[in-house]
Amino acid sequence: MFKRAGSSLGHHLRRIHSHASSSARSARIAYPGAVITSGAAAAYILWYTNTRTVHNDAASPIALGKAANKGPVLVTGDAAESEVLQTVVWGSNRSSTLTQEALDVIRTPSIAQWLDGVALRDLVLHRDNAACVDARGDVYQWGDEYAGNDASKSQRPNLTLREKNITQLKLTEGRLYALSASGKVYALATQAEKQQLRPGAPTPSSDSWWGTGWFWGEDETVDFVEILPNDHLAWGEKFVSIEAGNDHVLALTSKGRVFAHPVNKNANAFGQLGFRKFQIPDPTFHRRSKTNGHLDVELIPKSMADPNIRSNRATRPTPAPTMSENLENIDDSSIRFCTHLFEIPVLKGIPTEQIAAGGRSSFARTMNGRVLGWGANEYGQIGLGNNVTLDTITVPTEVVLWKSANSRGNTTCLDIAAGGDLTAFTVESTDPSSHSTIELLMCGNGQWGGLGSNLFSNAQGTPLRAKNVSGLIEYSDTTQSIQPIGPHAVTVSPTGHVLLTLNTASNVDVGGRDLVVWGKNHESELGNGRKASVPVPTTLETPEGRFMLRRRKAKEVKDLHGKVWKRGVKVEQYATVGFGNSAVYWRIST
Repeated sequence: MFKRAGSSLGHHLRRIHSHASSSARSARIAYPGAVITSGAAAAYILWYTNTRTVHNDAASPIALGKAANKGPVLVTGDAAESEVLQTVVWGSNRSSTLTQEALDVIRTPSIAQWLDGVALRDLVLHRDNAACVDARGDVYQWGDEYAGNDASKSQRPNLTLREKNITQLKLTEGRLYALSASGKVYALATQAEKQQLRPGAPTPSSDSWWGTGWFWGEDETVDFVEILPNDHLAWGEKFVSIEAGNDHVLALTSKGRVFAHPVNKNANAFGQLGFRKFQIPDPTFHRRSKTNGHLDVELIPKSMADPNIRSNRATRPTPAPTMSENLENIDDSSIRFCTHLFEIPVLKGIPTEQIAAGGRSSFARTMNGRVLGWGANEYGQIGLGNNVTLDTITVPTEVVLWKSANSRGNTTCLDIAAGGDLTAFTVESTDPSSHSTIELLMCGNGQWGGLGSNLFSNAQGTPLRAKNVSGLIEYSDTTQSIQPIGPHAVTVSPTGHVLLTLNTASNVDVGGRDLVVWGKNHESELGNGRKASVPVPTTLETPEGRFMLRRRKAKEVKDLHGKVWKRGVKVEQYATVGFGNSAVYWRIST
């Protein structure tokens, strides 16, 4: 049975990556200090030095609900153009976030047939629920937490937010946050039973007090709330990116301003908000005459409320409260616990290019490539160095990366990726006397090898170079010069594994980008068929060869209702991670 399943997987992956091997002769790639003639030599060396036995025992192609018996859908035309878009998944499926089939763990990459022909704008996986945005910008949710005891909702993804032109999603504990193309931020519950409209309340789409949504056919059947900025944005300014940790959300505007939002009462336990005082809606304001409808509250980081937190509990004094008294009786499980985003005071006047959020930490990358970090730091995940032993950083503090880079030239941070207690910095070093290089620096909890430095360290405050993916260079026939090979995308899971798309092919439309994996692997989230953690970045292998991510123009793209949205759409494969699982889906190119 396992051999047949593996054979079926090989058939599908052969079709998905039919041109992956053709790029091996298209360019010349080299490691620092050497030039090697090959279209993907850097990736080949990476594969050769880290190859692992791949078991041909993948689960059979999988599906959600009625699509379980649906075979692959083919279209006519050129082989590269006619293949059906397919999503590949592996890892933990105990909460039915990957499939409704009775599979607790999917050991190797398998086809999720319910997404055949579908390209998405975003896909997010959490512990017990998942969500995606289809090509039309509508949001769908599924998973055991979402469905609860409602069997009718457990057989398929359910449409929960429509006609909002959503572009990005983030999942936290109990909340789904959605960003629209117009810059609006919405919040929904992650449980279907909590999405029911409140009796007697106007529908969320009815902006006016008389509620005309029914007239235009816009009334919603699912409860949601818009999260508004606490201060008016400038003319033409809008939110362009959101990131989320366990209990907090960050938002970036088109003018480079950084905002934060508390999901619940634990949102500032480690100072990850960047501020302590804010306002929330007063649930009792209709019974009080002297109120403006809001409560002034304060969330104090644990280390400040209890400076002796590390001392013996039997001898230390009673710690101060970590929250305002008027917060104690307020339910923070509601999506209306806090309905605003608040600008981080310390970052005012500092133009920011990118934001990132770990489980309990926050980061901002400035326009000139400098990094500021704040929040939990007990594992060194902020990256301030091994000499900084504070477990809480309450004020955005600069992370000095040039000390960790191999080159002593000018160092600039290009990208930040964070998840759980791990942080990855993509850094470019330019030296006038040599060519520039790009390195991946990692810090935090590497207990399961997530640092990528062949170490199993549970606390690393000084960022370390990840092996095999740092310092790669290639010779470009176009520019007639040596240029660095850097990560195309890095994604870090909340549970400790990392997926990196290495930009190893100059012609991505034909060759593709290698998918490199490392870190925790207890649920086979690395997709290699094993359950042993991998401390060194390793190319993901399938029975057909290296797993490569491609981009192309799809003949047609369907929405999640199975209807054709558009034809001739540019799409590319994108890797995402969840709690002990991973997926590669087709994303609509922007």
